Amino acid sequence: MSTSMEDVLLQIPQVRYKKGDGTLFLMDQRLIWMVENKDTVAVSHLYADIKSQKISPEGKAKVQLQVVLHNGVSSTFHFTNTEGLQAQLADRDKVKEMLQTLLPKFKKKVDRELEEKNKLLSSNPALLQLYKDLVMTEVVTSEEFWSQHAVQYTQKQNQPPQEIGVSGAFLADIKPQTDGCNGLKYNITPDIIECIFKTYPAVKKKYIDNVPSKLTESQFWTKFFQSHYFHRDRKYAESKDIFTECGKLDDQELKKDIQTGINDPLVNLTEFDDKTLDEGYGLGREKQPSSSGTVSQAMIKRFNQHSVMVLKATKKKDSTPLQNGTDKEPKTNASSSNNIDEDTSEPVNKKQKVLEKITYDDLQDTTADNNKTGVHLNLSKVERYLHGPMPDTSVEYINPNEALSVIRSVLQETRNWNSRHSSSALVTPASAVGALGELSPGGALMRGFQEQSLAQLVPPDIEKEVRNLYLALCELLKHFWRCFPPTTPVTEAKLVKMHEALSRFRTAKLKPFEVSCMMVQSTFVIN
Repeated sequence: MSTSMEDVLLQIPQVRYKKGDGTLFLMDQRLIWMVENKDTVAVSHLYADIKSQKISPEGKAKVQLQVVLHNGVSSTFHFTNTEGLQAQLADRDKVKEMLQTLLPKFKKKVDRELEEKNKLLSSNPALLQLYKDLVMTEVVTSEEFWSQHAVQYTQKQNQPPQEIGVSGAFLADIKPQTDGCNGLKYNITPDIIECIFKTYPAVKKKYIDNVPSKLTESQFWTKFFQSHYFHRDRKYAESKDIFTECGKLDDQELKKDIQTGINDPLVNLTEFDDKTLDEGYGLGREKQPSSSGTVSQAMIKRFNQHSVMVLKATKKKDSTPLQNGTDKEPKTNASSSNNIDEDTSEPVNKKQKVLEKITYDDLQDTTADNNKTGVHLNLSKVERYLHGPMPDTSVEYINPNEALSVIRSVLQETRNWNSRHSSSALVTPASAVGALGELSPGGALMRGFQEQSLAQLVPPDIEKEVRNLYLALCELLKHFWRCFPPTTPVTEAKLVKMHEALSRFRTAKLKPFEVSCMMVQSTFVIN
């Protein structure tokens, strides 16, 4: 099964792999799976070669665990304990927790750049063949290849990924599931975690400070959802909760946003009640503030705070400056010390916002707008537009009688036209068919003819080699001719390098190919 020096840390029976039943072992150095009632190891993965592990989602019929290696190969194990689903989940969780403690100790530090290059070569066969023709034959070095000949592929690989948007209901989309013990279980994805970090920067700061030094990632998110659930309608109080400070920071940010204001005069975040005209011409009794509305106010405050944080998270990182190089300050509706220019332009923006709310396009008079938005004609000479076309006096016109006489003469010449060759046939049909049969393949005059083109005579391996040599030589010649004229020392040095590369390519690739072609030709001649 294994060497005597290995210790069995965990043994899980009734584990299926590729429709075969067996036992899963977690050793001190590797993970192995053995076929049932046999002493042979069918699957063996060193912990240093395992990149990550994945488990099947909750509610799936099969309880599975998958280990992914650094080379992209994965192995999936299906837990089939006969005692039921809970026993299968317990076995799977034992293996998962054990791997979580073992993998960081054997984590293999793989060069990220080398991994990306291997992935790039495997996904582009043309680039891989070019790499074999130029680098493996020592025509150019690996650094020169990636810096000069593979630039277009690396530029596509280095394009920044598109950032995902933040949904206003991303927390509500996380549907908790009961674990059967009066508890809730949340399944979050990396996209949801990214949305939480974008919306709540204070939570991201707490994550960096506490994970993994003080808490595991699972414990951190458990505390987060507990805090978010129990304190969503409460005022924050002093407690041992690590997210109490986050709530205070969010309140400070909301207060700052309210003081700064927003560029919409129809929105007021500080008001919780609608103001309407009372009966009695405004002499109605004013509503006395009561403490009964604190829960609803706290909920409205939380909704406003969440909306503000989502809107701030969706803003672009780079603000486009104006043409004069200065950024335009936002106009606010809050009471702040604005300068004279802002005070003069704010009523204009407020009037424009109000007009957008009370104006409907389908109720407007379109005739006046059409008259206003007319197309202006730019005429170079107005006389040509005001007067009609004038007759050209330089052209001589033919008399209609003369035109009729010319037509009659042409018709007469056409009637008297005769063919120049004799009416007798040049070749009889029988002679034409006989000549065609003799000149066809298999005929009397075509006995030594082979109906094969040059492309059919060339072997497929020779054709493939010619194509690869052509592409590699074009790549070298492209960089060679780009060095002309060598006006700078850098260009001159590159020209010398490319000339040496062409010489090495001729020695390493073209000469052996020429010899192989001569041998193939001599084989054809002997046959």
